[in-house]
Amino acid sequence: MEQMFDIQEELKKLPNCPGVYIMHDDKDNIIYVGKAINLHNRVRSYFRKNIGRGPQIDKMVTLISRFEYIITDSELEALVLENNLIKEHSPKYNTMLKDDKTYPYIKVTIGEAYPRVLFSRQMKKDRSRYFGPYTSAAAVKDTIDLINKLYQLRTCNRNLPKDCGNDRACLNYHIKQCIAPCQGNISQEQYQEQIRKALDFLNGSYQNTLKELEQKMQEAAEKLEFEEAARYRDLHNSVKQIASKQKITDSDGEDKDIIALAAEEKDAVVQVFFVRGGKLIGREHFYMTHVSETPRKQILLDFVKQFYAGTPFIPRELMLQEEIEDREVIEQWLTKRRGARVYIKVPKIGSKEKLVELAAKNAALVLSQDKERIRREEGRTIGAVKEIAGLLGLEDVSRMEAYDISNISGFANVGSMVVYEKGKPKRSDYRKFRIKTVSGPDDYACMKEVLTRRFLHGMEEQKVFKEKELEKEFGSFTKFPDLLLMDGGKGQVNIALQVLGELHLDIPVCGMVKDDNHNTRGLYFNNEEIKIDRNSEGFKLITRIQDEAHRFAIEYHRSLRSKAQVKSVLDEIPGVGPSRRKALMRRFKSIEEVKNADVAALAGVDEIPENVARGIYDFFHKEQ
Repeated sequence: MEQMFDIQEELKKLPNCPGVYIMHDDKDNIIYVGKAINLHNRVRSYFRKNIGRGPQIDKMVTLISRFEYIITDSELEALVLENNLIKEHSPKYNTMLKDDKTYPYIKVTIGEAYPRVLFSRQMKKDRSRYFGPYTSAAAVKDTIDLINKLYQLRTCNRNLPKDCGNDRACLNYHIKQCIAPCQGNISQEQYQEQIRKALDFLNGSYQNTLKELEQKMQEAAEKLEFEEAARYRDLHNSVKQIASKQKITDSDGEDKDIIALAAEEKDAVVQVFFVRGGKLIGREHFYMTHVSETPRKQILLDFVKQFYAGTPFIPRELMLQEEIEDREVIEQWLTKRRGARVYIKVPKIGSKEKLVELAAKNAALVLSQDKERIRREEGRTIGAVKEIAGLLGLEDVSRMEAYDISNISGFANVGSMVVYEKGKPKRSDYRKFRIKTVSGPDDYACMKEVLTRRFLHGMEEQKVFKEKELEKEFGSFTKFPDLLLMDGGKGQVNIALQVLGELHLDIPVCGMVKDDNHNTRGLYFNNEEIKIDRNSEGFKLITRIQDEAHRFAIEYHRSLRSKAQVKSVLDEIPGVGPSRRKALMRRFKSIEEVKNADVAALAGVDEIPENVARGIYDFFHKEQ
């Protein structure tokens, strides 16, 4: 590709029109996707010197082996195409939205004769009305449950009024949570009035509902219907609780999203406040990756493009922390997606600016907490690996492999191989070994077979890939460990060293020495036992690896024992396989009945021909 593609020549051919450009590296991986009003000017700018693009873009440019482009009729079309390509290929040098969530909505099926209030994860173009999105699925379900209780709405899937009277009323009717329109207990007009009240409730109008519930509670109490009064009281309290959670943020009653970010080194968090109908209904934070050296304005722009390309609901207003490039184009795109005018604003004073500032503070708090969590996690993983490497005097340890043998008195000898990279288990590289050359309880011989098979396999794979000039590593055997961990002391270590010596491999081998209670007390390395602090992260990691190797071996051995236990004496009869064995057991129920059957009875079983029936009969009677 490099020989065929002359970058300087191709730059001269770039058209002066809008479009999307795609950068490839020397392995033809897509490393960056961008849009341009003028492809000729924008793409050429990457290959000019000393124009202050930033170290990350400079590094990206050095990796470009070729580029391609797609022309469009407008910048807006280029924006849409750019979003699609970024989502499809996840290029390394594009700032990426890490979270991919679907938010819950409340769906009112107003297109039905007797509408329902439902939970939905999608906002479709149907005849229903949607409220949301909300950030808590549990809160949405609680709200739907409350609305159904308040207005006694149906929750069934019956086709009404067509199915009216075809079946009995469900339990909801008997516990007074449904008016049962399926029984003709309410007219369509009366039911629609209940739906209107539910819509008002969802729009944030609670006062009429509270007054109505209070009135019904008092009437029931006056009639000495105390259980009914208590039911209305509980509903009244539930409505008050929901009403108190709604925080008024603006008197204009508009839908808007308030967006701010916090960035530090390679990490960034974007915080979004969701305002619906003038009320703050929730908030959510999103992690952005590939942000090193990326300006804050660019991170905000990338978030807006990627987030609103995937969410079904577009609010009337986006209130941002900072100005972004291409604001007019983004507004056009969002307006087209929403089907109504969308505005992007950067408030400078007043309550709106305070809300943006509050979102920024929340983003900074999330980032701080997340960095602390990452720091603790790194201590348990990367930090623990460094501690082990330091104890053993090794410079660089990333991949560690541990092995264990499992058997019961030599039955079904098996071996396990577990892999940890940077202190974390890499389960895709775990492997099981069923011992082929050893019978009886000889752990050393079993371990020698396992290690020999593992490294011979790896050497063969490496040879094949090298001959085919494949740089990518395939399979768990191709990549050799930086450190080999043996579940034992001197004896196990010497077996490993013997195998590695025969194969001319130089890999450090460390044993995990146990005390009399079978607990790890230290490490055996280079013919000496090394003490290790039992409270250290390194010791805890060694213990986790040891336990994991042991667990993996035992589970494999247990599965083999289970398979051996379900083996039937019928499997020993020529001509009887799994399907014929099942047919016999369905007919005769037990081995004893099969044994006592004559040839005619056996031949009467489906799938059993007469010659096989004769073989079964002869097998049991010869045994006698």
